Formats: sequence, C-alpha cells, structure tokens
Amino acid sequence: MIRWPAEWAAQDAVLLAWPHEGTDWAENLDQVRACYTALISSLQPHVKVLLLVANDQIGREARTALASRITPGRLRLLEVPYHDTWLRDSGPISLFDESQPVWVDFRFTGWGGKFEASTDDQLIEKLWALPMFQHLAHRRIDFAVEGGAIETDGRGTLLTTWRCLRQRHGSLSEAQLQATLADALGCDRVFALEHGALEGDDTDAHIDTLARFAGRDRIIYQGCDDPQDSHYAELQAMAAELAALRTRDDQPYQLFALPWAPPIHAADGRRLAASYANFLITNGAVLMPGYGVASDRAAAEVLAEAFPAHTVVPVPCRPLIEQNGSLHCITMQLPSGMVGEG
Repeated sequence: MIRWPAEWAAQDAVLLAWPHEGTDWAENLDQVRACYTALISSLQPHVKVLLLVANDQIGREARTALASRITPGRLRLLEVPYHDTWLRDSGPISLFDESQPVWVDFRFTGWGGKFEASTDDQLIEKLWALPMFQHLAHRRIDFAVEGGAIETDGRGTLLTTWRCLRQRHGSLSEAQLQATLADALGCDRVFALEHGALEGDDTDAHIDTLARFAGRDRIIYQGCDDPQDSHYAELQAMAAELAALRTRDDQPYQLFALPWAPPIHAADGRRLAASYANFLITNGAVLMPGYGVASDRAAAEVLAEAFPAHTVVPVPCRPLIEQNGSLHCITMQLPSGMVGEG
C-alpha cells in the first residue's frame, strides 16, 4: 500500500538550493540571497535544512553568507549540480510503499517546455546517489508533473488543476490523467479544479499558489474580494468549486480564504503573482511568504486560524515573485524516514 504523507507530517529536513550567478536570480542575486538567508534562519528552529550547492565555490559563498545564521547541526550543504532553484518542482516526491521509503521521480520538463530543463531533470537521481539517501527506493516515472502541481491530505486525496495537467499532457483524457496520478501516488480520490490562475504565474496554475489542505477537513485558498481586480471572477469560481468538494465523511470542507494582496508590479510593469497560498508547513510551524504590504498581517491571522497547533512565521519573499514563484516553490520537505546516515 502506497502512502503519500501530508505536508504537516513529521519531517527530517527541508531541501533548498542556493541561488548563484548561473541561475535566473543573477540580476538580483543579493536580494534573493537575503531572502534565502531569512528563510534558512526561520527554518532551523523547526527542522534541519539540506542546502544544495552546485559546486565548491558556490558552497563557500553560501557558508560565508550564512555564517552568522547557522545553528550547529541544523544545516548541511550537499554538492549537486542544478540550474534552477525551484525544488518544489524538480525535487523528489516522498512516499512510503508499505514500510519502504520511496522517492518518486517524475519527468521535469521546465514547466511544459518553457525553459531548458535537462540538468534539473537529473537532480533527483544525483541526490539519490548520495550516501544519506541510499536506503530509499528510487522510482522514475515517465510522466511530466511538478510537485507544486499536486497537493495531498495524507489520506489518499489529491488536489490539482486541470489547466496544468492539460498543458503537460494534451493527448491524454481526464480519466487517464487521474488514473496515472492516482496509481503513482497511492491516491483513490483526485480533485482537479477547473478555475484558478494568477497573472505572473508561468506554471499553468500550480495548485500551491491557489489552494492547500490544512488538515483532513480543511482547505485554505487564495481569495479575491475586489470586483475590480482582473482575478476576481476566476478566483470566485475556484472558491465555489472548493465549496462543492466533500471530505471522506461526505461533509463540506471548512474553507479559509486568504486575503488578496494589492497589485505588486515588477520594474517592467508586469504584475507579479503574490500568493499567500504558497506557504510551507513544517514541524510545528507554517512559514508564510510576506510581500511587505498591509495584507501580510491579515494573511498571517488566517493561517493561524487554519493551523491552530502551528506557529506562523512570516518570511520576506518579495524578491522571489520577480521570477514568478514564492516560498513553497523553492522548498521541498523530506518526511521522517527519508534522511539516513552518511
């Protein structure tokens, strides 16, 4: 029996990859590294951090930048080649097949061929070769899907969006798409939303910018209450879809709407996807992306209500949305049992 743990399950570590000049962060590297430094500092009280560095020089740069923020025994650098740092999408999906921990290695295509992805498609195999992961089974699946496109409640229910799945697999029927995901991830219920898309998002509506499980009977989602905003109709329609979903007990989910941030634009005028749904759940904490706007505080209050057993930790993430992602997009949690000795 395959079990895919929910994000709030106990974690051994969180994976990150240090930004460097060979990544898309080159133009604002200092600001992005400051964001990563704040994130790593916020994670260490709750979970160990495994930080990927592309080579020895980048490793030295990371150690220098983080020198004052490292808690002994809570940060480890791993030298593995990578191009982008969006580990939510290029990193491993962790599950258990009976008692055997497994890394599912879906094909990574650079978000449907938008970007060159050959190096990052090999990332999981390179990681798996490290001694600390040799106790895992590695399951390569020739099916393109990113971790940010799929969400689970840990009890066999999967939440995703049709927009993303159809873009990646236009020749497959909805039934085929559902069956492939259900078989690979051990899910017997697949909820795929028709609505939900954000300007400035090039992932084709990843679910982790839109709606997330907050427990077996709770869903927290990105709302929009401004009728004048271009997102209003789409996100209102998504909210109606979520209201129609049912738990395993045939009850409606308890829904928590995150506030809508005021429009944030890049220097070139394009609108950025400032979603509060792109939070990370870890051991006893929810790390929330903050964008330096008034709605940050209201978002933290909603998250605290949805996760009463967790501490909400805001992390400044304004530089991240310049490249169309946020906090959840750059992280990948490793549930308890995934990190071995070595």
